[in-house]
Amino acid sequence: MSLADFLSSLQSLQDEASEAFAKVSSQQSLEDARVRFLGAKNGALRQIQKQLGKLDKDEKPQAGQKLNEVKRSLSAGLERATEALADAQSATTGPPADPTLPGEPLRLGHIHPITQTMDHLKEIMGRMGFETAEGPEVEDPWHNFVALNIPEDHPARDPLDNFYLATADAVAGEADSQLMRSQTSTVQIRVMENRQPPIRIVSLGRVYRPDAPDATHFPMFHQMEGLMVDRQVTMANLKTVLRVFANNYLGSDVQIRFRPSFFPFTEPSVEVDFLWNDQWIEFGGAGMVDPAVLSAVGYDPETVSGFAFGLGVERLCMRRHNITDIRDLYSGDMRFLSQF
Repeated sequence: MSLADFLSSLQSLQDEASEAFAKVSSQQSLEDARVRFLGAKNGALRQIQKQLGKLDKDEKPQAGQKLNEVKRSLSAGLERATEALADAQSATTGPPADPTLPGEPLRLGHIHPITQTMDHLKEIMGRMGFETAEGPEVEDPWHNFVALNIPEDHPARDPLDNFYLATADAVAGEADSQLMRSQTSTVQIRVMENRQPPIRIVSLGRVYRPDAPDATHFPMFHQMEGLMVDRQVTMANLKTVLRVFANNYLGSDVQIRFRPSFFPFTEPSVEVDFLWNDQWIEFGGAGMVDPAVLSAVGYDPETVSGFAFGLGVERLCMRRHNITDIRDLYSGDMRFLSQF
């Protein structure tokens, strides 16, 4: 090999390596370029260096000088490529973690105001001797309607007023079709089917009705159902329980009133209202358990009596926290929820 060929090879290698290092985009491509040009055994620079011994003695100083110059150039190109790759990665992933810095404080979540309300209601009713009972949210017509003395022609059973499930039985119109429960009164039926009096329970949970969302209505909401069955239970007991409950949850200054009403599963029946912002707001219904309901679960209405009530959990929560729109509770807006 002549000196001219040796110097030309070095120049070509320098140009090729500079272009390759400029195109590095990952750790793998950087390593591939380093091995290709600066590898200790088979690198391109090492292969050209082996040709140095074939030159004439008086040509070697010039050739060696150029070889060292190219080697420094390739090393500098590798270093620049390494730094550029590190800068690009830090721009997307941030600076490397520093174990000497103090840790970032964890943000603790909040219990949803509805859950807070239900826990509070359970605690109040528990102090009056009511235990908590639960039941399924997917119900059958027997527990949701028939056992509650709701006849087939009652508007409450209209498919447009309930969330019936699209099962084969429902399509065929059979009696064992299923629906999302429209009231927590179904739980009192399930409890009475399996237990004998005395019974004193509350059930809190989700119910579903196809209501158009507005400030006071939502298609999914929560109810607190209360039931007491024993000998000689009267309407006076019902009123006392609801007044004590209202005073404990809403404050001693709350005003409560009972208006005559009608529900298929209670007789007599009343609407329960609380005075809120100088307006009477309906919070739920109540009444003495209808004898037909007691008979449906195998009780003797001549021996035992009872009362039941159903209150809207959201309305109680809104009254306590001065919330004016029920939709805020389900908006998922952390600015709102973080207040509780």
